[in-house]
Amino acid sequence: MRARVFFATITGNNEDVADVIVDTFKNESVEVTKEDIQLIDPQDISSTDTDIVVVVPYTFDKGSLPDEALDFYEDLVDTDLSGIVYGVSGSGDDFYGDDFAVAIDKFEQQFEKTGATKGAKGVKVNLSPDAAATEALQAFTKQLIVTAKQQEK
Repeated sequence: MRARVFFATITGNNEDVADVIVDTFKNESVEVTKEDIQLIDPQDISSTDTDIVVVVPYTFDKGSLPDEALDFYEDLVDTDLSGIVYGVSGSGDDFYGDDFAVAIDKFEQQFEKTGATKGAKGVKVNLSPDAAATEALQAFTKQLIVTAKQQEK
């Protein structure tokens, strides 16, 4: 099984989120790569070499998507990701109330248009992963693996 984790970060918090996900995949014997989202074209993602895609966006200001993830986000709409399991988790600042980590919701809505299968409910991390968030991210990643295995049958 092969997973790809695409992340965006400014402060490093979101890369910490991505690292928890990557480490969990490795601990579950899943081949995984961590990649900067601004270098990825969704059209280049193929179910022949990728089983699971995880996007790790941060949310800033009042619900804004990361600038470096905008091209990826916009191009998702025109991409067929049938046969691939996806998940979205990332960081935000709960100071923003209703806009807390809404980039996760926005990316999940975009993925719904691709034909990909949602593998797990996204995890919203306040700033950097603490012990509870780390546990939630590990459970999220393990659920992605379960969903991908079920899809193989």
